[in-house]
Parts: sequence; C-alpha cells; structure tokens
Amino acid sequence: MNIELINIWYVIAAALFIFGLKQLGSPATAVRGNMLSSLGMLIAVVVTLFNAQIISFQWIAIAALGGAIVGAVVAQKIEMTSMPEMVALFNGSGGIASLLVGWAALYSGQTTTFTDITILLSVVIGGITFSGSILAWGKLSEVMNSAAIVFGAQRFVNALILVALLACAVMFCQDPSVDSPYLYAVIGLSLVFGVMAVLPIGGADMPVVISLLNSYSGLAACAAGFAINNNILIVAGSMVGAAGIILTNIMCKAMNRSLGNVLFSGFGAVKQASKVEGEVKPINTEDAFLILEAAQSVSFVPGYGMAVAQAQHVVRELGEMLEANGAEVTYAIHPVAGRMPGHMNVLLAEANVPYDQLVEMEDINPRIDNVDVAVVIGANDVVNPAARNDENSPIYGMPIINVDQARTVFVLKRSMASGFSGVDNPLFFGENTRMLFGDAKDSISSVVAEFKT
Repeated sequence: MNIELINIWYVIAAALFIFGLKQLGSPATAVRGNMLSSLGMLIAVVVTLFNAQIISFQWIAIAALGGAIVGAVVAQKIEMTSMPEMVALFNGSGGIASLLVGWAALYSGQTTTFTDITILLSVVIGGITFSGSILAWGKLSEVMNSAAIVFGAQRFVNALILVALLACAVMFCQDPSVDSPYLYAVIGLSLVFGVMAVLPIGGADMPVVISLLNSYSGLAACAAGFAINNNILIVAGSMVGAAGIILTNIMCKAMNRSLGNVLFSGFGAVKQASKVEGEVKPINTEDAFLILEAAQSVSFVPGYGMAVAQAQHVVRELGEMLEANGAEVTYAIHPVAGRMPGHMNVLLAEANVPYDQLVEMEDINPRIDNVDVAVVIGANDVVNPAARNDENSPIYGMPIINVDQARTVFVLKRSMASGFSGVDNPLFFGENTRMLFGDAKDSISSVVAEFKT
C-alpha cells in the first residue's frame, strides 16, 4: 500500500477519533463514541502494518499478542478502586513508548535538525511522563507515602536538573547520534526530573497530576509522530495532549488553585490546619432509616470511600426506594472527588444511576439548604468546611459541596480518620451531623433492608 493511500486511511481514523471524542460528551452516546474511537485506532494500527518500511512483522506480532493478553487480563481483574492507579500506569506506558520510538528514530541515520528536535522532545517528555507516572502510581496505591514529600532546597535541585537537561539537549543536537553520551544523559535526567516533579505533590492534588500526566503522554506521542513522520500519531497525540490540558485546567479551577501552585507548592507541606475538637454523634441504621423515610429530598455525596466499599449498587438501590417513597433524589458530584477525574461519574454509571440525577457542585450548592438529608459516602476533603473557614488549612479556598448547610447530614465512614489529603474535617462534629460508622456497603444495605421490611 502506497503512502498516499495510507494517509487517506489515517484521515478516516482521525475523523473517527474526533467524532468519538465528541460523543463521549454525553452519557447517552458515550458507548457509541468509545466504539468509534476504538474503530479508528484499529484502522490506524492495521493500515500502519501495510507500510513498506516495516522491517519485522515477527516482533510486531509477538508484542501485539503480549499486549493483548496483558490488556485482557487487566481489564477483567482490575477493581474500580484501582482504576486511578491503572490510569497512571497507562500514562507511564504511553510515555516510555514515545521515548523508545523517538530513540529508535535515530537509527535511520537520516535525521534533519527538525527531526532531531522532535526526537529530543519525545525522549524528554516521554521520560518525564514515565517516571512521574510510576511515582504517581506508587502514591495512589499507597505503596509509598502519599503525602507531599519536600526537603530543603528542593526547588534549587530541580532547577539544576532542568538546566543540566537543557544543556545536554543542546549538546546532543550539535552532534545527534545513537552513541552520543548526551543522549543517555538526557534520558537519565528526564527520568530523574519526572520523579522530582511528582515527589512534592500529594493528597488532594493527585487528580490534577493524573490529568496532567495524561496530557504529557499525548504530547510525547505527538512529538514521536513528528520524529517518525506518522500523521495519525501526530493527530492522536495532539488530541490527548489538548484534552489533558483542558481537563487539568478544569480540575485546578475546581480547587481554586493555579497549576503552578499545584506543581510547586507541595500540598500540605507548609500550612497546618487548626486542630478540630468536638463530640461526634453516632447513629445506627434503624434511626437513619426513620429519618430517610420522612425525608422529602435526599442528596448523596460520593467519594473514594464509596469506591473502596464498592457501595455504588446499593446506593442506587436505596435511591430508587427513596424515590418510590416520594423523595427527590440527587447525587452531588465534586470535580475532584475520588482519585482521578470523573471517578465518581464512572462508579455511578456502572451502577446504572440515571445521569439526570447527577448534579454538579455549582448546581447543588445554591439549593443545599433545602435538602432534608445529605448522605456523605466516603467523601472527606470535598465536603470539608475548613476550606471555607480555616485560613490555616491547606485546602482553604477550595470550592466544596456545602453539605453542612443541609438540614441533616449522614457521614458514612469506617473511622474518624482524615481523608487522602490528611486534613481533619470539622463537619464530623457539626450539630446537624450524624456519623454512621462501618463499611458503607453494609451500612446502606442495612438501611435498604429496613425499607424492605
């Protein structure tokens, strides 16, 4: 197949990407959009195999088979609570793939100044994405300390690494070759810089990091596309990079923080929230049922704890019972609830919760004081009144769902432990708050059983 025909098929694949992405904007068309995008990628991969420049189909077949097996096993085994970690690993895989593609492009021996620069960009951005994503995975899975890790002169050290990286990049461009020691220096410094960039980020900032690393993986793929003159890689990488940056900006606005503040401030490393004291008011499932039975409006506020308990299905069942009992039911969604963008939306969609019952933060807050019962399921930081009231809190200024202004608040938690950001929550001690301790799924199942009897 000649290159002109291949590029025509690439245009078709790119069109499918665009239409698919557009349809992902609505739950009603999201499945179709996903299928269109997948079809576009299938076309891109198959057409690429007809390229006359391919040297070995044997290794491609082995890699494709291995990747298909790993992907199938992971898709079957992955739990919803581990989805953020999987996304981090996907971002890292994209980064290391772009690094290797850019590196391999040097072996053609026919590079120009432009391709040398794009090779360099794919290597640098790919290396940063890979090591940064691996560290993000470690923090999300809590195999290491998930809090911000800072030390004296950290910014100075990072600046030195960046200067050394730029210097080695310039020296490499002066004499680009596979054997250049500056190439290996660039690769090593990129990997180190990725670690150092993510190290001071933790807690409530992790959803932003996931989104940003996703953008980096797209930019790295785009640079790799220029390096090997592959149009579909350029288009797909550009779309992923642009979408990631837009989503990152949305996440930052949801936290009332700039991207620079997220990347360089070290969440919770300087400010210490005021100590919260008070007496909690526990409640049992029987009393919770009586209050919910009399409620005319109920708003569920999901968080990461709902994912841990896998309680989304019983939450939907309880919501249906409340509706049958005459209550108005909504699900209040904070943009950074969970540990990745859209985490709660995915969980509730899996449980077949009607999309029109999902209400964004800016829509629920103006009417939260008319809600009879707000049921907080595993959420912490996104409902923490300290964000409004405590100037010493690391989350001060972050927009929250004002559940403390509802008539009654149920907080479902296993214990009084703080959230992922490590900030105590004065909501737990509020006059209108009742704590329902235990596994969220078991607690809600008990309330459902009360409704049935």
